[in-house]
Amino acid sequence: MTTGKKVGTIIAVTVVILLVAICYYRYFFVFGEGVKAGELNYVVKKGYLFKTYEGKLIQSGVKSRQAGTLQNNEFEFSIASKEIADKMMANSGKFYELHYKEYKNTLPWRGFSVYVVDSILTTKDIPQ
Repeated sequence: MTTGKKVGTIIAVTVVILLVAICYYRYFFVFGEGVKAGELNYVVKKGYLFKTYEGKLIQSGVKSRQAGTLQNNEFEFSIASKEIADKMMANSGKFYELHYKEYKNTLPWRGFSVYVVDSILTTKDIPQ
């Protein structure tokens, strides 16, 4: 093998490794994890090619920047599995504590949101 071919091979391998590392970081690296709590607004299955489960949680009672007002925060998320989505669909309108993972970018088969719910911690009825 000549020196030119060795250098070319090393450069090609380095570029491939760099591209794999960038793709992993952008699409598979878990940037953050956490828990959100609130009232489940909806869960839907949607998508053109990849059908994914998407949901929205309403977090009420968050203080607004303007004095004397309250602001609702909405947490929009994708759902990791059909089992979790089915449990949430059967109990819509209840208070949930959800564990989620945050990614840097979305993937079509993972959902529309960078936030992906992977487990339900608690479910409670909302007091009337």
